[in-house]
Amino acid sequence: MEYRRFGDTYVLRLDRGEEVVAALTQFCRDEDVALGSVEGLGAADHVQIGLYDVKEKVYHKTAFDEPMEITSLLGNISRKDGEVYLHLHINLGRADMSVIGGHLNECRISATGELFVRRLEGAAERRADPDTGLNLYRFL
Repeated sequence: MEYRRFGDTYVLRLDRGEEVVAALTQFCRDEDVALGSVEGLGAADHVQIGLYDVKEKVYHKTAFDEPMEITSLLGNISRKDGEVYLHLHINLGRADMSVIGGHLNECRISATGELFVRRLEGAAERRADPDTGLNLYRFL
């Protein structure tokens, strides 16, 4: 991965074989990004995405191993228990031009990934919500 900062925004290039969630987590640690937004696109050959079932309080995960275009990767950066917490969603175009998407758990880059990370001043901590089972914002 390579990146540069332009004002409050970082431009990241992920390379073939890099895993998006791991690379972005490490980037946020290295640059001490506590609050921000993420957007990106690129190409992938392995993803694991999920759909959260509020009633069961569990993510149902599905893996896809095929050539795909990352048509939209959106999310946010915060902290939970002092550690980087990423909340990412992704849409992926398949060879038949259908689109799949959901909560992003894993994404391996097959050609390149181009991400923009906007750093925000301040902080938002995550806390577990007993009603939904989700980690919700607690503003500091």
